[in-house]
Formats: sequence, structure tokens, C-alpha cells
Amino acid sequence: MLKEERQQRILEILRREGKVMASALSDKLEVSEDTIRRDLNDLAEEKYIQRVHGGALLRAPETANFIARQHQGAEVKAGLARVAVQFIRDGQVIILDGGTTNLLVAQNLPPGLQATIITNSPPIAVALADYPKIEVFMLGGKIYKNAQVTVGLDPVDKLRSFRADILILGICSLHPEVGISVPNMDEAEVKRAMLASATEVVALASEEKLNTAAQYIVGPIGEITHLVTESGVSEEILDPYRAIGLTVLRG
Repeated sequence: MLKEERQQRILEILRREGKVMASALSDKLEVSEDTIRRDLNDLAEEKYIQRVHGGALLRAPETANFIARQHQGAEVKAGLARVAVQFIRDGQVIILDGGTTNLLVAQNLPPGLQATIITNSPPIAVALADYPKIEVFMLGGKIYKNAQVTVGLDPVDKLRSFRADILILGICSLHPEVGISVPNMDEAEVKRAMLASATEVVALASEEKLNTAAQYIVGPIGEITHLVTESGVSEEILDPYRAIGLTVLRG
């Protein structure tokens, strides 16, 4: 088997199983562990995988900037947003995390909704300004331009002042073992503070973000109460999330 073929096999196994160990790959592909380690290092350098002790996990695809992402996977994101809106009720205090899917949530709330919404996303705050009965708290701080959210000590400190009924959480990477992770350390800190300030957590994740890991851990999978994903995700992929106790819904 050529190196390129072997590395494609490794990625196929990762997509199916969610995690690989070098020793098991060595047996399965009938090559030495040294060869497998070199393959994993190559795939990590190309940003296909995230290395862990003894093996690897898939990495979520490299994300484009916020504007570009608004035009990607629009139908899937709209489906996730429709499900997320069903969790929102009058009188709630809601944390609405950043992201292009959560922007669709903000744009599709019931027109007469009476609620308090806290967000670190300037685009979401602007969208919420059109709702006369929603009180909007915009978390300040430094702008993380790629995601168009505020990060740093200001939003983390301010979040300690709230106890939200629900958090609608944007997902970069989600894995049953690793948990919630993101590629930016400052954003991880803000998301961690959001989790600590919410009673219920609804995570929105398209299929490409499931069973993947990024460099910075936000929290364990058990911090999530509901996972909303797209309709075509296989039961094989979703079963480990249900086994942990998550309620899984499809958009």
C-alpha cells in the first residue's frame, strides 16, 4: 500500500471510529508502528488530525472567516437554528454564543419574544436590536476577528454576573472523550465562562464537527444537555453521545 493510500485509510478509520491508536493501526494496516507514527505526524502537519498520546483524533476542517462561513452549509445551519429556536421561551435569560449558525437563531426568534439575551457577538447583537421586547447585553472585550466575537477578561468577568436559563453554544469541535474544544485559547476561556453561567446547554454542531478535536479544551461533554446536529448523521456516530446522556436532536 502506498503512503497516500495508507493515510487515506487512516482518515477513513478515524471518521468511522472517532479515534485511532498507533498500535491498533499497525496491526490493521500491517505496517510497523514507526510507519504509523510517521503517517500520523504527516497528517497532523497537514492539519487533518489532532495528535493525542498513542494515537490521534480528527480535527475539524479549517474554518474560514465569519463572512465566508455565512455562505457555507446554509441549509444545514438553517435546520439547526430552527431546532434551537424551539428551546427559547418568554421570560428566559439566554446566552447566545457567537457563530454563523447562532446568527440564524437570532434572526429567526419569535417577533414578540420577551427575553434577556447576552452575547459576545456584535453581528448577533445587531440582529437582536430589531426585537422590541428583547433586552440585549453585549459583552465587551477584544474582538477575535476570525469569529467576530469578543474575548478576553472583560467578557469572562461579566458572565459571572449572570445566571442564564439556557446557553445556545456554537461548536468548533466535539468529541465524546475529549469534550468541547476550539482552536483559539481566548475563545475557549469565554466559552468556559458561558458554560459555568448556564443551567441548560444546547450545542449546535454540523456533522463535520462531530468526533473532532482542537487544541484548546473548553469543557467535558457532560457540560452539554442537548446536542442538535444535522439529519443525515449516522446512528453509529451519535450513539456515543447518547450513551453519555445527551439528548440528540436532528435539524
